[in-house]
Parts: sequence; structure tokens; C-alpha cells
Amino acid sequence: MKKIVLSGTAMLMSLAEAIAGGLNTNTNQSAEYLRNPARDGAIGIDGVYSNPAGVAFLDSGLHVSFNIQSAQQQRNIISTFPAFAYGATNNKNITKKFEGEASAPLVPSLQAAYNWNGWSFQLNTAVTGGGGKCEFAKGLGSFESNVALLNAFGAKSGFLGNGYYADMYMKGRQYYIGITLGAAKKVTDNLSVYLGARALYGNASYKGHVKNIMFMDPNSGKLAKAGAIADTYSEMAEGYQAKLDQLEAAGMGESDNAKQLSEGIAKLKTAEAASRKVGAVTDEDVILDCDQYGWGVAPIIGLDYKINKWNFSTRYEFKTSMKLKNDAVNSKSAANFSALQKFKDGEKVEEDLPALFTVGLQYEVLDNLRLMGGFHLFFDKQANQYKDRQELLGGNTTEYLLGLEWDICKHLQFSIGGHRTHFCNTDEYISDMSYNVSNWDLGTGFGIPVNDRLKFNLSFYKSFYDDYTRSTNDYNNLSATAAALAGAETAKQLKESGMLSGEDKFERNNYAFGIGVNYRF
Repeated sequence: MKKIVLSGTAMLMSLAEAIAGGLNTNTNQSAEYLRNPARDGAIGIDGVYSNPAGVAFLDSGLHVSFNIQSAQQQRNIISTFPAFAYGATNNKNITKKFEGEASAPLVPSLQAAYNWNGWSFQLNTAVTGGGGKCEFAKGLGSFESNVALLNAFGAKSGFLGNGYYADMYMKGRQYYIGITLGAAKKVTDNLSVYLGARALYGNASYKGHVKNIMFMDPNSGKLAKAGAIADTYSEMAEGYQAKLDQLEAAGMGESDNAKQLSEGIAKLKTAEAASRKVGAVTDEDVILDCDQYGWGVAPIIGLDYKINKWNFSTRYEFKTSMKLKNDAVNSKSAANFSALQKFKDGEKVEEDLPALFTVGLQYEVLDNLRLMGGFHLFFDKQANQYKDRQELLGGNTTEYLLGLEWDICKHLQFSIGGHRTHFCNTDEYISDMSYNVSNWDLGTGFGIPVNDRLKFNLSFYKSFYDDYTRSTNDYNNLSATAAALAGAETAKQLKESGMLSGEDKFERNNYAFGIGVNYRF
């Protein structure tokens, strides 16, 4: 008997996407960034991350900045698949909304620099990637579509009725914690250079289940596990066989009644075999319980140049090669799901942080008014992902940034800024398990300089995401499930007929708050 391997199950949610940055990168490292994301050309203590070479132009002494951010995100996937109509809780609708709640309640960061005699010795620690948790209380469409297809195929073949149910849940979290050490040096009064390195520790956890998968029993009209439906067919076949035995014992084995019983027994045994085939992968609950750990190191270089009212900067963060090792206690049934192979115990999963190139500038329009701009290029296609998934991307991620800062008075600053992030998604790359969509971002807030040494920062940040719709005639690679059920030729016919067609519309909504304090000793 051919083993059914369900494809595209959604028992996880990668939290590699954060409120800013490339596919696996956070650029929101401080409350000052949330006030105005265009900080690459600015000179300040937050530049330990965004413009480390420029920090060398700060006054001598120890500069410290401590920040806390809080982010909330709603992730919705509106999925359409014809077989959803038979879901017990779907009210005959073929379109279903799967809602996810993501949050990062408290994300701290620390930047510090000691400037002395033209040198700047720097430290930065922050959540460089990930940074939160996400929960889908009712699962995702990429798993339910598999269950729905099994039901639709069984109903069309006659061994199942039109109806199914599954209890689905998933929760994930991911943190990439980075510690960066480096030094900048003023080469001239106008030029400074920087060299540093970041050590990155990755920690992720994925918990979820798919329980109590049931299908409509055409004999009783009630939901039951596929194995129980197979038992019903077996009992019915035994009853038919007993009657046939009686007829044969009475010398009536060639009667029309006997022939009907023989045909009925054959049909019941076929239905039993088909039900057991489905039950082999659906009767046992699927449990995902996986923790991942890994680390990597990458160098960083930077340059800053000041001339008159202009300041120019650039930096390059090399790719951080990372492999996360799985520590998993999944159920044995998880081996039936191709998407869960990534979470097998002992598996080492490639999750590189991409290289990043930035350019920034700042211009002093007035003594109390500054304009900023920047550009980011994330080399996502060159960052290795599990099973070389990065090759499915259409290109690298780019960001364009613009902002301003206005000193209203001695003790109050106002800033506002934004950026456009463009992801080169493709239908082959994006999935409901992990997705980014291009977006516009706007940040604003206030700086409150108490004196020459102490300053507070308050900020608010909002993202406005594009919608992304993916339509396909092989929804969640269901042709693989269909082929395992009925053979490649039947799967091809189902695909051509449109039975495997489906659509996903991806939506996101995000906002964040930040508070920080800067102090010079």
C-alpha cells in the first residue's frame, strides 16, 4: 500500500519577520529609530548599530543608551479552496480566514560607546532577528486543505461522506540575540572608519498539534475517525459474508442474491481499504514540540565622512552563517508530514542572516533642523535557508528611507520619518507558514534632552502592508497528496479539472512603541 505523505502542513509560524528589515533581520534597534527610521547618516549613540563609524564624532566619555520596544502584529490569511465547504465549522463556505496574533511585549536593547583620543570603543546588544511570538488558535489553511482534500476524494469515491473536522493549533517564537563589539577611529577631522563583529545566538520554539481528525461516515451520517469508518465497513462485510455462507450452504451460491452479496462484499472491502489508508495518516494525533538552537559570527565594516553641513555614511554587515539544531519530541505521526521534516530531532537547519549594505546621509537645513535619507540592500538570495528555499525568491530586499529631526526648543525635539521596504516575493516562495509582504512604514516621536548629559526618547511606529494574493492550480502542493491517494495520472486529472485550485490572500497589520534613555558619563 502506498504511504500517504501530506504536504504543506502548517504546524508552525516562523517569526523571522519583524517590523523592519530583510527577511531575517531587525533594523529597529532603538527608540530613536522608531522616531525616525532614516538614521544611517545621523550621528548619535544609536549609531552604534546604524552608523558605528559616525559615533567616533561624539564627545569624549562614556555614552550609554538603553531602550525598550513593544510591538503587536495581526497576521491574517484569507484562504479559498473548494473542499473547505465541507468543514464542520465552515458553514459551507469555500473561503476561510485564519487569524494570527503576534507580539513582542518587551524587547530591550543596549548601545554603549567609550570615546577617547579619536577612538570609539563600542558595544551593542539587541534582538537582531525575530523578536516575538505568534499564535494561530485555529491552525492554518495549508493543513486544513489536506484534510479537506482527503474528505473530497473520499466522498467522490464513495467511501466517505461530505464532512470533516480537525482540531488545529500552533504557536511559535523566535529570537536572534546579537552582541556586537567594535571600534571606530577618526582618521581625519572629517573621516572615520569602523571595524567590528557580531556574535548571534538563535533560539526558537514551535509548539502545535493537529488532533481528532474526523470524516463523515456515510453509513451513520456522523463524524468519525477514518479507522472507525473502516471498522464499520469491515463489520458490514462480515455480515454480508455470513449471509453468503448461508446461501452457499443451502446450494444457492449462484443465485442473484448471492451475486449481489458478493459484489457488496467486494465494494465494502474496497471502501475499508481506502478508509484505512486515510486513517493511517489521520487517526493518530500529530504533535509538534521542537526547540532550535544555533549561533554564528560575522564582521561589520563602516565609514563616515563629514563636510560642512553634510554627513555621509556607509556600512556593510557580512552574512552570518547559522545552523539551528533541533531538539524535538514530536509525535511519530509527524513523520507523515513533509513540512515537518524541518523539525525532526537532531536535524540541523540552515537559517543564515543575510549580508546588509547601507548608505546614509544627513543635511543640516538650519541649526535646529536636519534632513536624513538612506538606502538598505539585504542580500537575501545569498543567505542559505532550509532546502535552498532562498533560490525561490525573485530578488533581494531593498529599503528607501527619509526623515527629519527638528529641535523645537532646548528641551524638546520632534522627528518623523518613514521608509519603503520591497520584498521580491514569488508565489513559489511565499506561504502561510512564513511570509513577508512589501510595506510602507512611518515613525514619529519626541526627544527630551533634560541637560547636556541626559535625554529621553518616546516613539510610535506603524507599518502599512501591501496585500499579496497567490492563486494556483496546485494549492499547497496537494497534487502530491492526490498522487499518493490515487496515483499520478488521477492527480494530474484532478489538477487539470481545477479540483486542486486555491488562493491565499496575505494581510498584516503592525504597530510598535518605544522608550529610551541616553546618558553621557
